[in-house]
Amino acid sequence: MTITTRPGVNTVAAPSAGFWMAKAASTAFGEALSDFSIRVMPPVAAVLVGFALFVAVLVLQLTRHRYVPGVYWLTVAMVGVFGTMAADVVHVVIGLSYAVSASLYAAFLAAVFVGWRTVERTLDVHAIVTTRRELFYWAAVVGTFAMGTALGDLTAVGLGLGYLVSIALFALLILVPAAGYTFFRLNGVFAFWFAYVLTRPLGASVADALGKPVAEGGMGFGSGWVALFFAIVMVAAVLASPRLRTAPAWSASSGLDLR
Repeated sequence: MTITTRPGVNTVAAPSAGFWMAKAASTAFGEALSDFSIRVMPPVAAVLVGFALFVAVLVLQLTRHRYVPGVYWLTVAMVGVFGTMAADVVHVVIGLSYAVSASLYAAFLAAVFVGWRTVERTLDVHAIVTTRRELFYWAAVVGTFAMGTALGDLTAVGLGLGYLVSIALFALLILVPAAGYTFFRLNGVFAFWFAYVLTRPLGASVADALGKPVAEGGMGFGSGWVALFFAIVMVAAVLASPRLRTAPAWSASSGLDLR
């Protein structure tokens, strides 16, 4: 299935400073809302509701055939929620360790990238102009959220480093692709996806540090309030960034693009 959209117009947001702020907020929002949902309703019901909402907004996004900011960022937010739930289910229900689940999701993500590159000859997010490319894109996004969640839990809980150390660790690691792209001509597509993966454990660690009870190493603000706060931050980032409120044109350039 290859449905071409309007020539030269992406169906997803282009990277920019506002993009990375909104993306980071979406990761924290997804983590917090997932935790909150599981606390207020039975876990199985929460997962089913999360999956249903994820599918609904994804179908809505795929049928736009152009970049619609509200629909796109709602889809990102729901991927964050469902990706967190997927990672947690693998650990809690199936009983796999964080290291194993992170490895499995990494293998899934690698398979998506290999398939995407083989079929489309590019992983450039500036060239998401067909339905098939967008399907690969969202599969990769789901993979990054699930793997990132498992990585954050691995460092904070599995390795016993705690949330604050995890935040510092991933904050330092995310500087690697940024510096590599800016100063050492690191491939832009590789730098983008490297940073995209790392925003997830960073945002999730921040959400857990703020929302988890003090007895569990958090500050005890509550996952519901944390989810609300980061939802506001995410909306503000989108509204404040002109490049996130307009349809991005296709460009041969790619990468972190911090303009």
